Amino acid sequence: MDKRFEEQLVKFAHEPDAGERRKIEAALWRDFGGVKAVLIMDLSGFSLLTQKYGIVHFLSMVRRMQLIAQPVIEEAGGTVVKFEADNCFAMFDEPLEAVQAAIGLNAAFGEINFYTEDKFDIRVSIGIDYGDVLLIGGPDYFGATVNRASKIGEDLAGPGEIYVTEEAFERIPASADIEGELLHLSISGIDLDVYSIRY
Repeated sequence: MDKRFEEQLVKFAHEPDAGERRKIEAALWRDFGGVKAVLIMDLSGFSLLTQKYGIVHFLSMVRRMQLIAQPVIEEAGGTVVKFEADNCFAMFDEPLEAVQAAIGLNAAFGEINFYTEDKFDIRVSIGIDYGDVLLIGGPDYFGATVNRASKIGEDLAGPGEIYVTEEAFERIPASADIEGELLHLSISGIDLDVYSIRY
């Protein structure tokens, strides 16, 4: 995490005046904020696979996922922010790039799954959102955009599914010929309209 960011967070926590806290927050968004498409990918079946085959088996799948995911994301114009456990956190300038990467990821995993036993097959669920993000280094990023992408990618989408928030989907040009089915979902008391991408 950027040292300046850390210092301002501590200052924010100790500042008694609400007006001054708003100024600190505004400065943090000015200095560290950006507007990005966030892609969060989750490797499906962690608990079941670990219970059935052991943690080494699952960790070998995680490593294969990482080796395949990074070049696909970068080729689509994205950046891998981090790999954490069985998740991949990435960002793009535009939602179209993120959706194209998501489709490419599923295609790449489908291709390698053809050559492996079922127990080594990699299946992922993906969530994509677009909006304000705090880019603080480390590497890491934060914000409601990251939270929504995480919720739909990890908790709502199933294996092979790509869920895109309505805000992100509306930024995809019609000429890109990306089709999606509108779904009305709810999680943790939050209602979400997302598009399930057809590919």
